Amino acid sequence: MLMRRIVLLLLYLMPFATHAQQAVGVSAQEDQHIFTFQEIQWLEDGRQPHTLEQILALPDTAFKASRTSTPGNSKPNIYYWYRIKIRRNPGLDKQYILEFFDQTIDDLQAFLPDSNHQYHLVQLGDAYPFSQRTFRHKNFELKLDNSYPGESVYYFRVRSAQTADMIVVLRSINKFIAYALTEYITFGLFYGMILIFCFYNLIMFITMRQRQYLWYILYIISVAFFEMSTDGIAYQYIWPDAPRWNQYAYAVPLCCMSVFALAFTRSLLYVRARAPRLNKLIIGVIIARVAFFLICLLFNQYWFNYKFIEIVPLALAFYSGIYIYRTGYRAARFFVLGYSFLFAGFMLKFFIMLGYSWLNFGAVSYYSLSFCFILEMFFLSFAIGDKLRLLKKKKEKAQQEIIRQMTANARLKDSINQQLEQQVKERTQELVEKNHLIEAQNQELLSQNSLIEAQNQELNDANQLLKLQSEEILRMNTLLEEDNQQLLHNVEKVSRARALSAPVDFEEFSRTYPDNESCFRFLAELKWQQGYHCYKCGHEHYFAGHAPFSRRCSRCSYEESVLANTIFQNTRIPINKAFYIVFLIYTSKGKISSHKLSELLDIRQSTCWSYQHKVKSVMEERKKELKTADAGGWSKLVL
Repeated sequence: MLMRRIVLLLLYLMPFATHAQQAVGVSAQEDQHIFTFQEIQWLEDGRQPHTLEQILALPDTAFKASRTSTPGNSKPNIYYWYRIKIRRNPGLDKQYILEFFDQTIDDLQAFLPDSNHQYHLVQLGDAYPFSQRTFRHKNFELKLDNSYPGESVYYFRVRSAQTADMIVVLRSINKFIAYALTEYITFGLFYGMILIFCFYNLIMFITMRQRQYLWYILYIISVAFFEMSTDGIAYQYIWPDAPRWNQYAYAVPLCCMSVFALAFTRSLLYVRARAPRLNKLIIGVIIARVAFFLICLLFNQYWFNYKFIEIVPLALAFYSGIYIYRTGYRAARFFVLGYSFLFAGFMLKFFIMLGYSWLNFGAVSYYSLSFCFILEMFFLSFAIGDKLRLLKKKKEKAQQEIIRQMTANARLKDSINQQLEQQVKERTQELVEKNHLIEAQNQELLSQNSLIEAQNQELNDANQLLKLQSEEILRMNTLLEEDNQQLLHNVEKVSRARALSAPVDFEEFSRTYPDNESCFRFLAELKWQQGYHCYKCGHEHYFAGHAPFSRRCSRCSYEESVLANTIFQNTRIPINKAFYIVFLIYTSKGKISSHKLSELLDIRQSTCWSYQHKVKSVMEERKKELKTADAGGWSKLVL
């Protein structure tokens, strides 16, 4: 019977025990205290908030004790009331503050009691200019009046457009200063590392001109702005007088992170070539993510809080790295490793958001995503370096193969040249012997003519016969002269063919085009081989111009130089060197470097690079025409 009465009494008193709020005392032994569970109570108010007087008139049971370590606003744009009880200790020689950790609270009205049991209002929140804060710190801080004894209840009215946690901390000024300095130093190191990554990859982009560095820089910048927006650093230093930005500023870099991460994935892993279907999927996700951002911006900005959708582009990038690595592309290994850390950090945050509070390890879990971002950027830098190493190795192998092929071609050309030289030498020796024989015959004929002239008239018939023989000899001489001319023409043709076969040095090339006159003559023959037509009026008759090999129209007097409308127009280098540059670029199929041209011709590398770019552009335009061209096909690039 007694036991039954005790149980009934406990059941009767339980509701009162449930609503009894624990007071937190200011203690000299404790510099910091976080309000949890029974120490903080809350009340859901609605869209039209009550005044403090109305709240004070409510029964004590209207407030509910927090069932979690830290309560929060679960409904957007709904007013919530929170209250805490503090027992002051004026005998302590310390100053204390109340600090609110969540920077996403839009409107925070704090009602602080004084010694006369009157409440005065302090307005805080990210919907107000940063300059209104008492402490220039990313969190919200309130001074605690500890000058009089007793217990007092502090009321806070909170409204936010997104979910916000009510983390209230009682902290001494000394503890706050030490904590704030450590926190800002940590932020400085974090954003400093991001800045270093940005500058390093910017230098690589300027040097290498590869698009992957640009996407990576934009991705890192997006990460930095997202972290600054969520930490409140951006509000403090970038837009302190534009609080409206706080409502959706984090959503802009969050969208950019997904877009630039997928673009970087496509560029780094060659997804377009290695996995065409996966490439189409990535493009589709990029378009969908941008479309979702625009829909949220134009219709309902609260949808920006659905950050869990970022798991789609993150998982797609992670899967792309694994897929490409399994296809045999070794440069993807560091990419997969970096995204493994980022994926783990994101999933930890995701499960904490779903309510798995046992995964919240304090500062470690709170900053876990930031740590994972650093590790990801670190390993992605390794991935880029690994890709460059593999490209360099592949390029060196290709260069060695080209050198081997060029060596074999050179040996073959030397062998052919030696055979041609031997044939020319034999033919020359044969012609010399014939000339000696003919000279001997001429001498013999001359002596016979002298003898015949001394003879009698009776030898006229014999003289007539000799005359016929002399005419035959003259005909043979004429034929031999034609053979000599043909031989000289063949020798010149062989020399020109050798000069037009790569590789030859500039000295040997200059034998074919030794001076400006020979170059201009070649250009004139090539330019007007189909006949002259005035560039302005189309007339077909001309006079010689003032400049060498130039032509002046007989109708409009327009004078056209031999270099006009050719690839050598406005050239500032010697014309025979310009010929050699075009010849080398053509014979090497555009693969000779500007450094090599500068070394061969003693011309500045920048000039060689510009001229090389110009010639390669013409080669690209006339690719089909040059496929069937012979060794002299370089002249097709001139006009």
